[in-house]
Amino acid sequence: MGLTKQYLRYVASAVFGLIGSQKGNIVFVTLRGEKGRYVAVPACEHVFIWDLRKGEKILILQGLKQEVTCLCPSPDGLHLAVGYEDGSIRIFSLLSGEGNVTFSGHKAAITSLKYDQLGGRLASGSKDTDVIVWDVINESGLYRLKGHKDAITQALFLRGKNLLVTSGKDTMVKWWDLDTQHCFKTMVGHRTEVWGLVLVSEEKRLVTGTSDSELRAWDIAYLEEIEDPEEPEPKKIKGPSSGIQDTHEAEDGALETSEAPEDRILTCRKAGSIMREGRDRVVNLAVDRTGRILACHGTDSVLEVFCILSGEEIQKKKDKKMKKARKKAKLSSCKGEEEDLEVSVEMTLQDEIQRVTNIKTSAKIKSTLQCIRTMTCEYALCSFFVPGDRQVVIGTKTGKLQLYDLASGNLLETIDAHDGALWSLSLSPDQRGFVTGGADKSVRFWDFELVKDENSTQKRLSVKQTRTLQLDEDVLCVSYSPNQKLLAVSLLDCTVKIFYVDTLKFFLSLYGHKLPVICMDISYDGALIATGSADRNVKIWGLDFGDCHKSLFAHDDSVMYLQFVPKSHLFFTAGKDRKIKQWDADKFEHIQTLEGHHQEIWCLAVSPSGDYVVSSSHDKSLRLWERTREPLILEEEREMQREAEYEESVAKEDQPAVPGETQGDNYFTGKKTIETVKAAERIMEAVELYREETAKMKEHKAICKAAGKEVPLPINPILMAYGSISPSAYVLEIFKGIKSSELEESLLVLPFSYVPDLLTLFNELIQLGSDVELLCRCLFFLLRIHFGQITSNQMLVPVIEKLKETTISKVRQVRDVIGFNMAGLDYLKRECEAKSEVMFFADATSHLEEKKRKRKKREKLILTLT
Repeated sequence: MGLTKQYLRYVASAVFGLIGSQKGNIVFVTLRGEKGRYVAVPACEHVFIWDLRKGEKILILQGLKQEVTCLCPSPDGLHLAVGYEDGSIRIFSLLSGEGNVTFSGHKAAITSLKYDQLGGRLASGSKDTDVIVWDVINESGLYRLKGHKDAITQALFLRGKNLLVTSGKDTMVKWWDLDTQHCFKTMVGHRTEVWGLVLVSEEKRLVTGTSDSELRAWDIAYLEEIEDPEEPEPKKIKGPSSGIQDTHEAEDGALETSEAPEDRILTCRKAGSIMREGRDRVVNLAVDRTGRILACHGTDSVLEVFCILSGEEIQKKKDKKMKKARKKAKLSSCKGEEEDLEVSVEMTLQDEIQRVTNIKTSAKIKSTLQCIRTMTCEYALCSFFVPGDRQVVIGTKTGKLQLYDLASGNLLETIDAHDGALWSLSLSPDQRGFVTGGADKSVRFWDFELVKDENSTQKRLSVKQTRTLQLDEDVLCVSYSPNQKLLAVSLLDCTVKIFYVDTLKFFLSLYGHKLPVICMDISYDGALIATGSADRNVKIWGLDFGDCHKSLFAHDDSVMYLQFVPKSHLFFTAGKDRKIKQWDADKFEHIQTLEGHHQEIWCLAVSPSGDYVVSSSHDKSLRLWERTREPLILEEEREMQREAEYEESVAKEDQPAVPGETQGDNYFTGKKTIETVKAAERIMEAVELYREETAKMKEHKAICKAAGKEVPLPINPILMAYGSISPSAYVLEIFKGIKSSELEESLLVLPFSYVPDLLTLFNELIQLGSDVELLCRCLFFLLRIHFGQITSNQMLVPVIEKLKETTISKVRQVRDVIGFNMAGLDYLKRECEAKSEVMFFADATSHLEEKKRKRKKREKLILTLT
């Protein structure tokens, strides 16, 4: 059966016009061994790496569909952790630009990411209020920490101690013991959301930033360091602009609550507060690598910088204060200068954390295909290129027409066109003029003309008004027909009026939309007009009699733009639902949906050839869509759409229940995704193949025994594709092909009927010494989640006994091999260090001899000259 009509698929080609998105943070990254030169910024679903010296984009880390919300570089500078809006995390290599590791455990957007000191663990916080600690090396989740009641804002590891501190929008700061995975301390001394926290003074002081103008400092004392159990008195700090800041008694009375008072690991007492100049919330709070410089900023344009003094500097300052106090006391004393006076000096928090400077920026501070020209203009609502592409005409919110020269970027002329907002422009098909529609209930016609430039002898382009069409309602959109005989005008009363261009007489009225028509376009042959409205519908009309051919429910929100593909009856629509859709105006069918934008789409443009579509969105990006040569079959497209909806529904299903798991358990860190479901299906298929092949082998042996000779057994095609391996080896290959971060969740959705076969297989494979670490990981997880059913099954008792013996012996062998290799590497390290020291001294000696030789030459030259 032949195709009656063929469509070609449009695919995403590029994102341009975008420096960075506002949803995520900016981080410095190390590239080519250079630090402080390159920054990574979120750019919709991608991450852009910018060179700050050259102002150029040098690398793009390609994302999928979800928008980037958080970035964190690894301590070694080789990787970048990227958090997304759907709760997933990807680890990108900055050397290759590829993201091979994906963690899926959160149900909402990632709000915080932090590596530990060595880069082996990653803590992630999310809007779902959970904190998950991931094993980056093993590519798996370690545990989930539950306790916060609102979104997580920050998470920090403590160096040298297996502790984690987190803050949230629930006004709480929580301390976690990662050995036992429980919260042992909750600080409740904040009255508003905690937006940031940093550790300073060798991790003995915690500074927090909230929604008010205070930076609160907390002194940390670890259990082994605590000598004086008395709580110090809170300090009174004089702020830079508002006098003395007293610590509130209500706050001090409820500074902390201990989850387990009998197992106290550290104490945290409030040291005082420092007043910021900004009166709004803290957006970012950070320290440099030395821990000396503290910087913070809010939603305004001021960056406040503080310096944290070291112990020696604080002591010097204290000695100076003491000296001044003694001198003052001697002058005021009546007993004489000889007598020693006892003088006490109290150091305040302001003496320890000093304000360095406030940096005023030109705009609000936010976490940034090349633009060829930037022109400063008024609030622009519509625009078009003048024929010849040398000038551009812009319509503004104040009703003005602004004419710019593209080569120089200069404003050539400003004309008061309308008394209200100028909503729409339409270039005439003969390219000699254009028409404008505005909120002053009028349509005005303009012609291009050349006038003498006052600054030169040459003429320049200008426009002049020729006619005006007065109407009863505000004009929202205007459009010429291709033959320039008709003019369509969209009005605020939800109708579209059609007028003759030459006489301006009324021709047709198109009514049927429930809300005003925002956009419209007329087909190349003038036969059809398509209108898009705020009522989310698109209507297709005939321009001969004004009848409505079809009404289509096009988008889930207002239809913002509509344009026909040149020389066809296909058209594109863009909506506030972030989607672009292609339609067939003859068959009234939806062809395809283009998704990629993360906020409302305001407009789009189709190239004259129809090969390219460019869309513009409120996410500050321009996206290029390219028509391919790939045929698009509507039935297949519908099937793909149904599959995507099914996969989305699978991901939203409840997590499978685990026997024996309670609400407080924090072992399971993953979540059910379509990838984990597919991985479980692959495991089930492999086990079934193993069962079938094992049964065939037994049957084949019986046949050979009865026949008294060997009969060749046909090899399964799947096993042949893997190199004629055994069925058990095939199952192992399937396990090795599953991503490490998805392994536990795939086993979790596996039915118990497959577990006995897997236990038998694991025993066989571990005995052979194949991938002992992977098999033990799968074995221990299955024993954990199916413990009750396995121990109650008498058939599995001997299998478990064999597994116990096999696992202990093989793990001991692997441990011995690793120990031997570590000792060998340690020996090689010492050898290399010894050689490098010899080379260092040899280089130093040769360098000294070279200097002596040069000095002798210089002395000889001086003697010769004298």
